[in-house]
Amino acid sequence: MTATDHFQSFTRKPAGGPRYLVDVTPSDSQDLAAVSQWLYVGTGGNLRVTTAGGSTVTLMSVMPGWHALEVARVHATGTTASHILAGQ
Repeated sequence: MTATDHFQSFTRKPAGGPRYLVDVTPSDSQDLAAVSQWLYVGTGGNLRVTTAGGSTVTLMSVMPGWHALEVARVHATGTTASHILAGQ
């Protein structure tokens, strides 16, 4: 399933917090239901993601807190961070 980007026609600017939050279950095969504008990491660690632009990267030693990231997928393999929320 491909993540829907409800904001593709908007000018991007990470000002203000998310209006909607959903729990993230990391998956190597499933995209998020919608592209995130923010990720919240409750317990820090590595975060392997596919961005809205299609790049797959591992963010090392991500600290707990809010991160302005447009993400289509949070991978299970390579992700050690936990208690992750996606915000829009």
